[in-house]
Amino acid sequence: MTTLAHPLWRPSSGCGPGCLPRPGEAPVVPAVRQLGRAAGLLGMLGLGIGLAALLPVLPARERQVALRGWARATARACGVRLEVRGRLPRRRALLVANHVSWWDILAVLAVAPARLVAKHEVGRWPLVGLLARAAGTVFVDRSRPRELPATVGRVAEALRAGRSVAVFPEGTTWCGAGASCRPPTGFRPAMFQAAIDTGAPVVPLRIGYRCGVTGDTTTAPAFVGDETLLRSVRRMLAVPELTVSIDIAAPLHPGRSADRRSLARVAESAVHLVPSSPVEKAVPAVGEVAPEGPVRVPARVGVRPVVRPVPSGPGAGPSRAGTGADAPSTPAETPDRGLPLAA
Repeated sequence: MTTLAHPLWRPSSGCGPGCLPRPGEAPVVPAVRQLGRAAGLLGMLGLGIGLAALLPVLPARERQVALRGWARATARACGVRLEVRGRLPRRRALLVANHVSWWDILAVLAVAPARLVAKHEVGRWPLVGLLARAAGTVFVDRSRPRELPATVGRVAEALRAGRSVAVFPEGTTWCGAGASCRPPTGFRPAMFQAAIDTGAPVVPLRIGYRCGVTGDTTTAPAFVGDETLLRSVRRMLAVPELTVSIDIAAPLHPGRSADRRSLARVAESAVHLVPSSPVEKAVPAVGEVAPEGPVRVPARVGVRPVVRPVPSGPGAGPSRAGTGADAPSTPAETPDRGLPLAA
């Protein structure tokens, strides 16, 4: 029996070819340099094979260091600069981020080498699937919604074991530029239940891309529409001085009675910097530390704490972690581009 896809289970975005830079519209590096970056990427993927064999026998801390080092070296080989703003908790956490590109995975691993939640197809990808399995990725089969509670249970087990888990709750990639392109289902709440059950903090991450030459936000790394992965890789490697920025928001500390849908909405607001309705007690600004304790998420459904933009000024600038050379569409119109998933 075939299971029909439901939009809540297979989210889609409103993105298409028009969201991507047109040929000649943005500066590109010379072809020779693109080839050099491609060779560097292939070399790092080859190194990842050896790393995949080594990871299972390494202690947890050494495994994290190895994953972080590999991800950052891959960024340098591809001419990508990584900028990080904010701090991650020292202990386990559920990391939730917006989803623009396949490169988001490397960006998260370079900052916080956590276990990922990914669709089961990723496990069959050449090289990438091998490394994903070795890194302890939690796979979920979107064609079998009844298995979702078991997947949430595996995420909870990882959190109880002291491991951080990273998930992209939008469930699909989108350009990150137009509000009408954002997946209409927003952050899916299922995986947030694992944080509630284990008392783990939820840390929202905002991932952005910009061209270092122009200083403008770019959609070149986006993986949208009906293009192939190879074409997306080629376009990204052509961006001069591509910078990937990761803004780490203040951790959210859900209580045992918290509602996962409310928690998902608060986290989504923190990621997209969307103003919310005032409540009895506002959430501190994204990136700020609560003066009297951690941010608590209300249990009442529909409560949306205020989230303000990331502060700027002295001491709030990005740290450099590496340098180098709501209009939904149907699944038939926009292919499923989600890598990690939360439903």
